[in-house]
Amino acid sequence: MEIDYLKLAREVGQITRRAGAAILEVYESEDFGVEQKADDSPLTKADKAANEVIVAGLKELVLKAPIVSEEGKDIPYAERQQYTRFWLVDPLDGTKEFIKRNGEFTVNVALIENGRPVLGAVYVPVTDELFYAAQDQGAEQEGVGAIHAASFTLQDANLKVVASRSHLNEATQKFMDTLDAPEIVSRGSSLKIIELARGAAHVYPRLAPTMEWDTAAAHAILSEAGGQLVDEGTRKRVGV
Repeated sequence: MEIDYLKLAREVGQITRRAGAAILEVYESEDFGVEQKADDSPLTKADKAANEVIVAGLKELVLKAPIVSEEGKDIPYAERQQYTRFWLVDPLDGTKEFIKRNGEFTVNVALIENGRPVLGAVYVPVTDELFYAAQDQGAEQEGVGAIHAASFTLQDANLKVVASRSHLNEATQKFMDTLDAPEIVSRGSSLKIIELARGAAHVYPRLAPTMEWDTAAAHAILSEAGGQLVDEGTRKRVGV
């Protein structure tokens, strides 16, 4: 059966919107139910509620694939490494931003095939912004249309550099020191990559560990918007 990946991306986008509604119910309440995970990162009622919505929604789609979620990653690696196609989910990216109530958190869902994100949807609950993309079919913002990354070189002056509100390390500062009068754009969660995809910023130096569910959906969108994710060590494009 042939799958229309762009249509599928839009359907996944609506799943992320429903998950966002579940998140906002908790966001607007007095009790986030904050717990600490094994790595000391926070987990809230909203993470759990969004994960349930997404898992249920993905299981209803015409494309059937295993689901790997940050909040349900108990599938043994020995099994996961055999997957050639699977859904990769971060039901609430930016939990720290959620707890701070600054609105800069997202819902991320990507479809991975042979190690590459070929479809992605990112939803921003507080602003009701939805972004999605499918391989070779471009990237879109719902209600706006096609989005495109900006063209530039690292030698250009006044580049807009995205930095995290929660993480800024020495390596990132050293990178910014090589640029000509950069302008810092602070964003949380996968919004940092989305800012590149929509052309609102130029560079996001992520020179610290991250996880694939944090980047996969926005990576798919950035790639289809004409941007690139580049490995700092090899200087090679990631996911091609």
